[in-house]
Amino acid sequence: MVAHPNPDGFDVYAAQIERQDQLGDIWEAARAAGVKPGTIRVWVTRKKIEPILRGEAGDQFHLPTVIEASKSPAGRPKKTAA
Repeated sequence: MVAHPNPDGFDVYAAQIERQDQLGDIWEAARAAGVKPGTIRVWVTRKKIEPILRGEAGDQFHLPTVIEASKSPAGRPKKTAA
């Protein structure tokens, strides 16, 4: 399970239609969070965030979720009880 899950697919679709600035590639996600793109890759590997879309052009991220993740404490997320 991801520490900072994306919103429901319908909510993202509606946000994409209404406001184009809600989704972005790894560079835009890094800019929004104030980190380097490598940090975004680490967050994905460590299950802190996940891309909302994967494609040939690269991953797309929900920027408000990335910003929320950037405000959480550094380090690996705590393991959840199964």
